[in-house]
Amino acid sequence: MSASRGKFNSRIGFILAAAGSAVGLGNIWGFPTQAAGNGGAAFVLMYLILAFCLAYPAFMAELIIGRHGQANAVESLRKVSKDGWQKKFAFIVGFGGILCAALLMSFYSIVAGWMLAFTAEPITTLVGATDTSNWLTAQSTSRNLIFTLIFTLLTVFIISRGVENGIERWSKRLMPALVALLVSLTVYVLTLDGAMDGLKAYLIPDFSQLFEPSLIVSALGQAFFSLSLGTSVIIIYGSYVAKNENLVSLGASVTLIDVFIAFLAGLLIIPAMYVAAAQGVQIFDANGALISGDTLVLTVLPALFDGMGSVGVIVALAFFALMSIASLTSSISMLEAPVSYTVERFGIARNTATMVIGALIFATSCLIIFNFNTLFGFVIALTTQYGQPIIGMLCCIFVGWIWHRSSLLEELKSGNEHVENQLFWKIWPWYTKLVCPVAIALVFIHSL
Repeated sequence: MSASRGKFNSRIGFILAAAGSAVGLGNIWGFPTQAAGNGGAAFVLMYLILAFCLAYPAFMAELIIGRHGQANAVESLRKVSKDGWQKKFAFIVGFGGILCAALLMSFYSIVAGWMLAFTAEPITTLVGATDTSNWLTAQSTSRNLIFTLIFTLLTVFIISRGVENGIERWSKRLMPALVALLVSLTVYVLTLDGAMDGLKAYLIPDFSQLFEPSLIVSALGQAFFSLSLGTSVIIIYGSYVAKNENLVSLGASVTLIDVFIAFLAGLLIIPAMYVAAAQGVQIFDANGALISGDTLVLTVLPALFDGMGSVGVIVALAFFALMSIASLTSSISMLEAPVSYTVERFGIARNTATMVIGALIFATSCLIIFNFNTLFGFVIALTTQYGQPIIGMLCCIFVGWIWHRSSLLEELKSGNEHVENQLFWKIWPWYTKLVCPVAIALVFIHSL
């Protein structure tokens, strides 16, 4: 079955694909703005702690379920289940994650479309097409529809190619390009006036803020969201991993890459904010609160690029190309969630399933665009604040309370025969059983 389903051909292929799923606008857009609005370096330190103390154990729970099941999210969870009520529960959790991933992509494609439009704008500026440049950067239904469609088609193209030739091949291309652009832009921004003030705010923590409840909960939510937990994505990617792979080190590698890129994004965005402030752009209000928040990337940074003169056009092109690549590496996994289920459950050809589901997701995106003020924020809240925390928590419950401990150990030993004697096995099972569900529940309660 695994041969017909496809699989990752290499360890690095899985690591880059899973990291690509995790690394998206949540890292490069969300993490820096969360850090800027929640104590700077204190938030960063708490995020790093929670990424490994909460996100990594939960990530491992989903990864192990997928590798054991060797199937889509619903079937993988059912294989862990023992009796009737558990199998029904497995369907609710698995299909809920699939639905969450599809809804995530419906609004994510709109935001990613904005990134594509802002990537095109420097080009139209260079050729003197002023009207087109204005259209690309102004909110309009026509622009949103066109660029959402373009982004959806890009994602459909990659997923239709399958695991090896689609997800793995394009992850190997896109992730190195993303890191190269991110490093290059960071080095450039750090040479500008005001960057060092931003660097100090980002790297030197105020320890008195470290244990503020709002900061802890925000860092917990960011760590959880940034690893694509609660969307069935990691279960599916885990099902494409060979049985002889060491899941403990694989999971650690993905978590390290995700955290590294989020940290690197902060090294770019927060100093860039202070550079913009040095050039007269207002970043914080009189009380020191971040003004732009969610629209930081589309307001403050373009103002910064404009202040750079002719070189700002090139920097803007590189930055929004970076954002577009980050969007695409995440959307690939979002679309794979419903596609894999449809292909395996109904026996539909991958190309057909990808096009049909892509069309349904685009139709949902259109519905959001035409009812933007009502639906955009609602769908974001429904998926990221409610769906992901609940489903992620339930996956931990499956591993901790439903899956028999001996069977779980055997699955881990298939790629790491000495795992029983390692620190991971001495801590992780009870930690996932008791600590993770409670901690994730705190995020969900806070979102209410």
